[in-house]
Amino acid sequence: MREIIFDTETTGLDPKSGDRMVEIGCIEMVGRVETGRTFHAYFNPERDMPMEAERVHGLSAAFLATKPRFAESADELLAFLGDSPLVAHNAGFDFGFLNNELERIGRAAISLDRMVDTVALARKKHPGAKNSLDALCTRYGIDRSHRVKHGALLDAELLAQVYVELTGGRQIGLELAAVHSVTVAAAVVSVSETSAPSRPVRPPRPHTASAEELGRHSEFIAGIDNAIWAR
Repeated sequence: MREIIFDTETTGLDPKSGDRMVEIGCIEMVGRVETGRTFHAYFNPERDMPMEAERVHGLSAAFLATKPRFAESADELLAFLGDSPLVAHNAGFDFGFLNNELERIGRAAISLDRMVDTVALARKKHPGAKNSLDALCTRYGIDRSHRVKHGALLDAELLAQVYVELTGGRQIGLELAAVHSVTVAAAVVSVSETSAPSRPVRPPRPHTASAEELGRHSEFIAGIDNAIWAR
């Protein structure tokens, strides 16, 4: 199944109050495996960049002023998204901004039926634990040392790895164990099928004590002083 893992960066927290999406990064996965296809774009928000938001993602108004408006990249983005499920961390936030941008240019909103929220998956799998992207990367041993600031494509790449773990993991250890078992089984069959030299069949040897041996044992037991079994 084809899925798109995506993340956005914005000018703030509320698209309905005038905040805009300024970056989107998308990763294509098929069968929980990254295909190498990505979509990444910056957008000119046609407004200022609050300092609080810039501290999070490092995107200044001057940098974004040279980038295309969302309307200029919408067709390419929608073609990449296709009709696949869309996976995001705290997905309601990203869907809100993406659909707000589509609404502004008169395009149909993306159905929430396509939304997969990894925060909800994390809460179900690890109730009571921290479920931020950083916390989940730590939990699953995913290297995020290169994540100095938030970035849509970088965060989508990290989330793709987290998503695999949240949905069962790659189970590499089990796969190796299965291969090892098959190899061992084949070796056993190979040995058993190898012709062995013929040997004479020996009759079974008796393993019971003789009357003489039983007598000596009784004498030995009787000579033990203060035996525990005689108390």
